[in-house]
Amino acid sequence: MITYPEFQAMLAKQLRLTAASEVQPTSRIQKDLGADSLDILQLLMKLEDNYGYSIPDEELARFETVADVLAYLRIPLEP
Repeated sequence: MITYPEFQAMLAKQLRLTAASEVQPTSRIQKDLGADSLDILQLLMKLEDNYGYSIPDEELARFETVADVLAYLRIPLEP
């Protein structure tokens, strides 16, 4: 299972952000972090390949904020 700090770092790298701390639970993935649909798809593919998550394509539209993704994947904010 991926941890929240690992998820932050992965998303920040995918979106070419200057710091992982820019990724917060309340951040809107597209509007605040500047992700496009390809960025989201690539991130979810990495989560599937590296951590074994299975995320149906129809779920992508439901992920508006980082918290939405964390809740779906059951990633706790704290260890």
